[in-house]
Amino acid sequence: MSRNAKNRLESLMIDYYEFLQISPNADVDTIHRVYRFLAARFHPDNPGSGNPEHFRMLKTAYDVLSDRVRRAQYDASRRQQPSEPFSESIDFMDSMEGELNRRLAVLAVLYHRRRASTNLPEVSLAEIEDRMGFPRDYLEFTLWYLLKKGYVSKGDNAQYTLTADGVDFVEAHRVDFPNLNKMLTSGREPTAEEIEPKNKQVAGAESEAPARSSPPASASGPIILPSSMEVPYEPEIQPGGWPPGRDRSSRD
Repeated sequence: MSRNAKNRLESLMIDYYEFLQISPNADVDTIHRVYRFLAARFHPDNPGSGNPEHFRMLKTAYDVLSDRVRRAQYDASRRQQPSEPFSESIDFMDSMEGELNRRLAVLAVLYHRRRASTNLPEVSLAEIEDRMGFPRDYLEFTLWYLLKKGYVSKGDNAQYTLTADGVDFVEAHRVDFPNLNKMLTSGREPTAEEIEPKNKQVAGAESEAPARSSPPASASGPIILPSSMEVPYEPEIQPGGWPPGRDRSSRD
């Protein structure tokens, strides 16, 4: 295999923006600063954190993203790669784990958007439904809970945004929840140019669509958090971090 063919194959397997932990809208100065920081960390001469393979991938990513023409070509190839809905690999229907996974999925969708476009972080319910691959009819309780906890806010345009508390939760617990980490590293983040027209299109479609009826509350019974969370879900909102039961010292 030629060097160019190998580089093209790697570009399909590795998301350069995810590898550098930067937004797809990052400017050249940001890319350069991050590269210098990571190069010092991964350089083979660094006895503490040197990693020759990561250093090679870092150099490849930097060579592409720091070149205007090559970056444009790379961005175009990323847009052609459709993101697989979370429901293809995450269980949202299990009576115990399903609700927890729904919350994590919503947070992952909103976190991706917040990282990709700080100035345009809103996500419509239709887009959440599309990214999760899961009917919105089952998300009412999930969104209510996240809103009450303060991890998510809802604007006058009925679109959802991740709050600072939501960002803190995602970044503090992505290691604790493998499914959260999986959803954060799967697919790609949309660019600002893709976000605005899609939001406008979805907002117009939702304003014309008839109101959806909610499924009866008794259809699926009470949702119980997994046993690993230590205690079942309770209607009242407890102070402290979510999920309930992680900090038993805050309970009566």
